[in-house]
Amino acid sequence: MSVADTIEISFDGKVVLSAELYDCPAADAFRRRLPLRFMMHRWGEEYYGDCGVDCQTSPDAREEMEVGELALWPAGRAFCVFFGPTPASSGDQPRAYEPVNPIGKLRDDPAPLRDLDSTVVVEVKKAD
Repeated sequence: MSVADTIEISFDGKVVLSAELYDCPAADAFRRRLPLRFMMHRWGEEYYGDCGVDCQTSPDAREEMEVGELALWPAGRAFCVFFGPTPASSGDQPRAYEPVNPIGKLRDDPAPLRDLDSTVVVEVKKAD
């Protein structure tokens, strides 16, 4: 997928990661709502949280994700950040609970996310 914008994601003000949003309808819906502030919860090595963005399940929705990938989960109106295996994984790769719409990828190493709490407040904005 082609890249359209760069964003910054701040986790509890402790970890700030840069990411690229893809050029796709789900990412466009997310981009239009920026800046956003919401709570995220940890599920294995995934953070997810209701960001208030409504979108339909896209044709490229999938469960198998890559480390560092960002997605929107239509059923939960949730923004997802994958940084390792989840309870649904059968190996080292992240796996979503059900199909999600990929919307971007972290540019920075997601390893610092492993040291954060099970619930974090996230702020997402367009990069300066």
